Amino acid sequence: MDPRDAAEPSRCVIVVDASLPVGRAANAAAVIALTMGRKRPELAGPDLVDGAGAVHPGLISIGISILGAAGTELAAVRAKALARGIEVVDFPAQGQETTDYTLFSAEVSRCDADALHYVGVGLYGPRKAVGKIVGKYALLG
Repeated sequence: MDPRDAAEPSRCVIVVDASLPVGRAANAAAVIALTMGRKRPELAGPDLVDGAGAVHPGLISIGISILGAAGTELAAVRAKALARGIEVVDFPAQGQETTDYTLFSAEVSRCDADALHYVGVGLYGPRKAVGKIVGKYALLG
């Protein structure tokens, strides 16, 4: 098989509002990662077995970069990704304002799509296409 015929490697990134306190940023990344894993269960690698034979659940084999961006840029990141056919998991800010999922859902349903503010956006797709969207962002730190 010609190596040029191989599928382009994929990339998974999460872009979080860099102004969030560390706990909220970690929460946003965790929620997005869990949802991406639900949508793309094949991202989890096979179980790991340690030297003593204990089995540990498989982890994502391609890694996930957690990047920081201005919160005002997250809607544009989302829109660019969707326009390029990249898989998106977005996390509207209302999700960090309540622990009641029904209330969260109701709050989101009252907003037009262009009025939603995001605390984070996850992207999964071809490495180069994802890189063109998130290349200017640094690791969250």
